[in-house]
Amino acid sequence: MLLFAIPPSDRSLPSAAKAAAALSSPSLARSLHALALKTPFAEGVFVGSSLVDMYAKSALLAEARRLFDLMPHRNVVSWSAIIYGYAEAGLDPDALRLFKMALAELEPPGVNDFTYSCIIRVCSTATLLELGSSIHAHCFKTSFDSSPFVGSSLISLYSKCGIVEEAYELFDQMPDRNLGAWNAILIASAQHGHIHVAFHRFQEMKAAGFSPNFITFLCLLTACSHAGLVDEGKRYFALMSEYGIEPGAQHYAAMVDLLSRAGRITEAVAFIEEMPIDPTESVWSALITGCRIHKDADTAAYAATKLFETGSSSSGAHMLLSNAYAAAGRYADAAQARKAMRDRGVRKETGLSWLETAGKVHTFVSGDRGHPRSDEIYAVLEEVGERMEKAGYVPDTSQVLRDVGGEEKRAAIWYHSERLAIGLGLLVVPEGQPIRVMKNLRVCVDCHTAIKYLSKCTGRAIVLRDNNRFHRFEDGACSCGDYW
Repeated sequence: MLLFAIPPSDRSLPSAAKAAAALSSPSLARSLHALALKTPFAEGVFVGSSLVDMYAKSALLAEARRLFDLMPHRNVVSWSAIIYGYAEAGLDPDALRLFKMALAELEPPGVNDFTYSCIIRVCSTATLLELGSSIHAHCFKTSFDSSPFVGSSLISLYSKCGIVEEAYELFDQMPDRNLGAWNAILIASAQHGHIHVAFHRFQEMKAAGFSPNFITFLCLLTACSHAGLVDEGKRYFALMSEYGIEPGAQHYAAMVDLLSRAGRITEAVAFIEEMPIDPTESVWSALITGCRIHKDADTAAYAATKLFETGSSSSGAHMLLSNAYAAAGRYADAAQARKAMRDRGVRKETGLSWLETAGKVHTFVSGDRGHPRSDEIYAVLEEVGERMEKAGYVPDTSQVLRDVGGEEKRAAIWYHSERLAIGLGLLVVPEGQPIRVMKNLRVCVDCHTAIKYLSKCTGRAIVLRDNNRFHRFEDGACSCGDYW
């Protein structure tokens, strides 16, 4: 068009910006903005909004914000674009502040379903249940809750906050479902260990006329991995080709995770060697995780070597290898793996657990004494701990990474961050309500056992989300069936 000397207009510039956003090319985004500045439309709300959206989707958030702040007039598209940019960058507090500003500035009806969807995803990522529920109420009042985009985000919100029943109810009540809604309910079922529910939903999805995409199959493979259903996982992996879907790195990682967790380490290694693409960090990490579970330290060392060859600087791989050595009783090798991590300048990710109550998030680290109610938390855990030991609980110190005495090992695991969060929950969450705790790392074997005993001794239901899945502890049992 430009070669034919046809000047850009306030209609063609937004279309070009949309194409540039899809390509996510920073240089192209800046060039298009420079071209727009040479036209009389640069300050128009339609062109300006499309350029903000283009910058946000090209990972140029500073430029997006600068342009947004300079716009003489802003509409719902402008606000939605900048909120999306901050949400995608993981800047949750900023995204929430912008959302509140949008509600105050925009004339009724205010924000749209895309804006609501973005901000609900922020609440979902940060597991801000009370705020997310308030926004859900706002959606209901403005009738945006019927949007499939908002509905999909709400399903993810309640699922990630540990209230999967609410997610199921929302899905069943949705008047209009898109593929995103089906995928959201599939991953919710998988992460909560409702494997056969996920398989049933998949059949319903196909019967409703929807074709699965790469996310759908990732959900199904995750479900199979959580239950150790190797044959079903292989069947779904093979089914992808029937829908013209080429497996990606995440699908291969899910298959390796499925095989290695099920103890089929040799088969997992063979699967990796036959991959048509180079194994990614997630593939090797999945193999190391399986090796740690099944105490195969030699294969874990092999996988770690391959992973480090990719140039990975992740602390997770080093810690997985160290844990695999410790689980096999090879404490000198475990210490050496940790030293290698320090020598590379890699810092271990701090284990955090948090609990939301009365609109406030309480965060803990292992052995934390910084909470205002620490003395009460430690006292209630000691009191419950005595009842647990009388009921038969014996601390499992096999994964403590130091070759020290039994009492010191016990002290090292007794006050892990998730237990401190649960201790606060015992003090502040009313009887009859589940205690919901989130954790950024995988729950250790001993904490998993201890929380089962704690649920039996206190009569409380505890929902724990680690970095892999949900665990619902009730009356001495866990929804994962001790397979995680």
